[in-house]
This record gives sequence, structure tokens and C-alpha cells, in this order.
Amino acid sequence: MGNEAKVALVTGASRGIGKAIAIHLARNGFDVAIGARTRQEGEAREHSPTVRKSDVTPLPGSLESTAREIEKEGRRALGVYVDLLDRTSLGSAVSTVLERWGGIDVLVNNGRYIGPGHMDRFLDAPVELIERQIQANAISPLYLTRLVLPSMIERGSGIVLNITSGCAVSDPPAAIGEGGWGLGYGMSKAAIHRQAGILAKELAGTGVLFFNIEPGLIGTERMAIDMASYGFDAATMTPPDVIGAVAAWLVGSPDSANLNGQTIDGQQTCRELGLLPGWPVAS
Repeated sequence: MGNEAKVALVTGASRGIGKAIAIHLARNGFDVAIGARTRQEGEAREHSPTVRKSDVTPLPGSLESTAREIEKEGRRALGVYVDLLDRTSLGSAVSTVLERWGGIDVLVNNGRYIGPGHMDRFLDAPVELIERQIQANAISPLYLTRLVLPSMIERGSGIVLNITSGCAVSDPPAAIGEGGWGLGYGMSKAAIHRQAGILAKELAGTGVLFFNIEPGLIGTERMAIDMASYGFDAATMTPPDVIGAVAAWLVGSPDSANLNGQTIDGQQTCRELGLLPGWPVAS
């Protein structure tokens, strides 16, 4: 990637896994462009996972607060507005990073749909809401990948990292409300899950690598606020820093090429390699 500062673009970086990845990449020498809808703390957006109610109470986190954490690590931060249901914002975000910083070495497709339909049963959710999840969770990341690939191929190096989910390849243990997840989420994550393995074959020899990280259950801010009523206890889950540490290791490891196209189990990898001091906490 040369002697200049490496550049990453991370979506969904205002909080949760995306914020943790952005900070860990900064800690490992990256300037980080961070994309999300929430620019400043306190912005109100719909985040109820069900059509049965509305919830626009502000969630903790913003691009501004993530940027401050990146800058504390001595790296540059660039906030760009990214709405995964607005394709224009995706092109604008990538263009802004390329114009300001000259290139994107790593794309992290972490952002996903937040809103009604996510935790509604199939017969209760309008098909349009399932379509939105597939658009945000699968098609928009594919579009972002398409936008960054030409410059990566021209440079002869680059990494596309997708945050996938175990629901992409497995059925829920029970229905929604009883410990399971919704159809739209499972379908959309299954779609993005296929990207890495296929593109790794198509673009073999270009120097561009593709990976999935399967994070497992992570105790994010939104998980704590929105998902408790569905049987998920964020306090017992793994902290987002685990996935941040794994992402930083993956994009910086000289062994990455050997994992091209593969899915990395985030929690298992962090545990086996000891990537996050103090985790897991000794019992």
C-alpha cells in the first residue's frame, strides 16, 4: 500500500461494530473515512425494529464522536454521509474520500438497515420492508464495492471486508420474540455473505482481497436499547472491540492473502490469537 498513510472507508461507523473497527484501524495506522446517517449526537431517526410502534429517541453515537476517537489515535478522520437506501449518497461518499485523500485501501461494509420490518414476522411485515433490508444490507455494499474496485485494481492492492452474520448460513433457534431473527435480515445477510468468495475468484491476481467477518452476538448500543424485548441481553454479549481488533489484524496481517475469499469467525479468531488484551475475561 505504499509509504503514504493507508485509507479505510467504514460504513455504519457512528456506533457499534463500525465505530470499533474505525478506531482499531486508526490505532493501526489508517486514516479513516467514516460513513453513517447520524452526523451529530442527539439526531432523531426511526430505529424501532417493528411496524407495531415507532421509536425515534436518539441512539448514542455519531460521526462526530467517532471522529474524535480516531483523532485521539493520531490519525485523520473524515465523516461522510452514507444512507444505504440512497444510492446517490454512496457515490458522493466514495467520490469525497477519493478526492480528499487520493485513494481507498480498505472498504469495510459494516452498515445495515435499521428500522421496522427487521424483527417482524413475515406475515406482519410488508414485502417492501424486506426489500429495503436486501437493498441496504446486500445491494448497497455491492455498489460500494463496485465504486472502489477500479482504483484498487489500478493500484494493485486493496481489501474489501464485509461484516456478515451467522444467520446467513443457519436457521434461527426459534421464531422472532422467542430468540430468533427475521426473514429479511437472514435473506439480506445470506446475499452479502456470497460476495467475498465469488469476487475472490473473479479478481484473483489483481492484488485485491475479499473477506467476511462473522461477528456473532455483539453487545452494541442498539442491541441494548432495541433488542432486549426480543430476548437478547447485550450485557452478556461480546464487546464490539473484539471485532475491531480482528478487522485490524486481518487487513494488516501478511497472511491475509491465504484467507482470501473466506469467512473469519470473529470471536474465535480474537480468542485464539489473543488480539484483545483482557478479553475474554477470566472467570
